[in-house]
Amino acid sequence: MGKTKPSNKKSPKSREKSVLSAGASLQSKQQINEDPATLLDQATILLQTGQAEAALPLVERALNLVPADSPNALSALNLIAEVYVELGEIDTAREHFQRAVDIDPEGAISESQGGGAEKFLWLAQLSEEGGKDSVRWYERGVSALRQIIQSLEQSGKAEDLALAEEKKLKLANALCAVVEIYMTDLSWEEDAENRCESLVTEALLVAPEAPECLQTLASVRISQLRVDDARAALSRSLGYWKDLDPEDPKVPDFPTRISLSRLLMEVQMELEALEVLERLILEDDHSVEAWYLGGWCLHLLAEKEQPPAPADSEESAAERRHASLVASREWLKQSLKLYDLLDYEDVRLKDHAHELVEELNKELGEDMDDESDTENPLAAMEDGDWEEEEIEVLSDEEDEDHEMADS
Repeated sequence: MGKTKPSNKKSPKSREKSVLSAGASLQSKQQINEDPATLLDQATILLQTGQAEAALPLVERALNLVPADSPNALSALNLIAEVYVELGEIDTAREHFQRAVDIDPEGAISESQGGGAEKFLWLAQLSEEGGKDSVRWYERGVSALRQIIQSLEQSGKAEDLALAEEKKLKLANALCAVVEIYMTDLSWEEDAENRCESLVTEALLVAPEAPECLQTLASVRISQLRVDDARAALSRSLGYWKDLDPEDPKVPDFPTRISLSRLLMEVQMELEALEVLERLILEDDHSVEAWYLGGWCLHLLAEKEQPPAPADSEESAAERRHASLVASREWLKQSLKLYDLLDYEDVRLKDHAHELVEELNKELGEDMDDESDTENPLAAMEDGDWEEEEIEVLSDEEDEDHEMADS
């Protein structure tokens, strides 16, 4: 009998090995062909759209494709650090930013390669020690930004000059951040006031129309008891953006305007503060702080001494005060509802809101849950019909009675 012809069919095990081998080969080729820049671009989009978890493996792959301590790793190190910040892993984020600093200690490497000032500014904000340590990081970032701006301006190209203006705003904000540290953590330093003055002056020279800089100037003036100067700075800040559309890039971000409303209340510009807060609520009606500040602001307005009602008005000063107190309570109640709903963590805010509501209940009667006002506290506020010319400035004694909760 002749030899049997070999079969072309493979055994199941052989086929399995073949498939696995082919898959491994394909995966190997894909890894070789992967472009770190493409992976980082994809991860950046995911991070910007709130998908930090999905972005992380892409950045990790990009980081594994470049030498760990080379300038080519900078972009990946910075991005993965930002991803970890978004994921709440602050220690890991700091480690990656520090690795980027080790590669680019002066911020002299081009920003297109992941160099520049950004890592220093992040480390200033993430500093565990705060105070002088944060200032040191900010100063390194400021130094790098000055060099970048100088280089861009020297090129003379239109696109570089436009980019220089963006960097100037970032520089001004960094200088203002240092001012805030000297007004809080380092307020005990002998030269704190002089440092604040020189820093805010430089910030305004760099970005004279930046609302954030003018707000910082107002904070400094308030600390110096120069309230009129603070009011002037805040009025200028408002004037640059209050009539712009909400989408306009010149409109400050939400947290900046929250801070603005607090400053306005502190210098007894409650009407302007209320205007800012109403706009914020229309943009985000789940902001606990905006509802709380609006309620407090309405309470302060109601407590001001009211002039006689205009001759053509059927509403008395007492009625207008009552309407404002009702609106105040509804705004405060709304903030407390959202506080519980969102598991908000500012206990001092909650305690003060409760205190104000209890005070209002004593004057207005227990919880008159008027449905129209409860559903729409903004409408309740409008019922107060406050007019700017009808509000007088608080006396010094009243101002002390209504001191800000966080002062």
